[in-house]
Amino acid sequence: MTPRHLPPAPAGHRNARRAALPAAALLLLATAGCAADSGGADAGSSGGGGTLVIGATGTLPNTDTVIGGAGFEGKRLVSFQLYEGLTRYDLSVTDGPAEITGALATDWEVADDDTTWTFTLREGVTFHDGTAFDADAVIFNLDRYLNEDSPHYTDALGAAAAEYAGGIADYRKLDDGRVEIVTEEPNGHFPEDLAHVLIASPTAIEETGTEDFAEHPVGTGPFAFVSQDPGQRVELVANADYWRGAPRLDRLVVRAIPDAAARTAALRSGDVNWIEYPHPDDIESLAAEGATIVTNAYDHLWYWILDTSREPWQDPRVRRAANYAIDREAIAEQLLRGTADPAHQAAPRATFAYDEANDVYGYDPDRARRLLAEAGYEDGFSTSVTVPTGGSGNLLPVPITEAIQRDLAAVGIEVEIRTTDWSTLIGAEAEGEVALGSDAIAQSTTLFQSEALLPLFIGSDSPFWTGHYANERVDELLASAAASTDPDRRRADYREALALVTEDAPWLFVVNDRNPRALSPEVEGLVQPQSWFIDLTTVHVG
Repeated sequence: MTPRHLPPAPAGHRNARRAALPAAALLLLATAGCAADSGGADAGSSGGGGTLVIGATGTLPNTDTVIGGAGFEGKRLVSFQLYEGLTRYDLSVTDGPAEITGALATDWEVADDDTTWTFTLREGVTFHDGTAFDADAVIFNLDRYLNEDSPHYTDALGAAAAEYAGGIADYRKLDDGRVEIVTEEPNGHFPEDLAHVLIASPTAIEETGTEDFAEHPVGTGPFAFVSQDPGQRVELVANADYWRGAPRLDRLVVRAIPDAAARTAALRSGDVNWIEYPHPDDIESLAAEGATIVTNAYDHLWYWILDTSREPWQDPRVRRAANYAIDREAIAEQLLRGTADPAHQAAPRATFAYDEANDVYGYDPDRARRLLAEAGYEDGFSTSVTVPTGGSGNLLPVPITEAIQRDLAAVGIEVEIRTTDWSTLIGAEAEGEVALGSDAIAQSTTLFQSEALLPLFIGSDSPFWTGHYANERVDELLASAAASTDPDRRRADYREALALVTEDAPWLFVVNDRNPRALSPEVEGLVQPQSWFIDLTTVHVG
């Protein structure tokens, strides 16, 4: 997209709302406004905060802004530490979902057409290389993502940015401290989308070129790049000039340790002092040894996506039968040791879309057998599922799938398990394919942490592989919610949409994670939000 020269900014802009929405709104900000900018974090001064070494569950992301490729874990631990967007999640709250607040923009407002947005930029911010952040930097980055005539544009960047910036029609600089962005249609979650449209140093990109920028990434985030072993290890240093206040840590190191037992061993040996998703069997002993175990509910669902375009999963009775066959309580309490909650419906428990009345899929193998018989499968059938061996939010993917395999076998459904790595699975899924050609995919997802992605998961026109699920009413509700300026209406639309998905059962609903992590006793200052993301500026070691 090449930006057009737009006329002067239209009159009649509505003032941005300053009052934060109730926590239950879960990021559903009205198109007419924004949450109040929370300003600086009480992060103290840099120096003496030690080195935090985190053991991640999967391969680390490409460090070039939006390319990522390692799910929300990679974004949480690396991308959001190096870079920021115009907005960010306020991760200082533990008793409700994280709201959107200002980052590189302090305020925003939308015109009466509900598509023309004006962002006031934060003054005095510099990139890690000393380059000043201003409107030119915003336009440079939008060109890099959206303008095929930009010398820094690539198809990979364009495809990655399309998830959050694909609905941008035009943009321009108003002055050094303001930019105007026009969306193709009203978008109530546009401020949230921009938290994921990360801004990099134009100077650094011009010096290295896009091809080599990932080797020397430069943003405005709380930590600056030092070195990396791509995909395996990233070392960062505290940004002493960070606009919210320097992080308390001196350094941050993130290591890829996909094997849960290896993560636990690394924590015990002192090779790391923080691990993402400790093996549930290790939590009790780690706590007894002095480790801090933290959890909190958040927008998470571990599930199977079923291929609804062909038998046997084409029949909703078969899909419902499989859901009734699963003993979720046993998986949550015994296999996962209480680090997850059973998921009896599509909407995760820690979201406003959750309604206990929709918890329809309890453990009822007799009902499962009756439904299979009604559908003509009284003798059962064979199927297959592709499962990642680890990765962002995937818990214990193979053991969970083996438990489901046993439950399904008890009602006559024989499942072949096919394993692959997380990057391969989501890479194929993004291309509309199933790695290893199975009838289903096992994985985790968020539904409302990033509203822009919701149509990709349950909309009928998704470029992703969604099991070919389609429901016209769900599409209508998604469109209505996305364009609405009324948060109550948005919540109602999403709640109805997820109730329909629950009824249609295009997925096997399994568990909602509680986001456990284990920290060495010397790690302090963590605020565990109800979010996939986390603020590391408050953390210190020693």
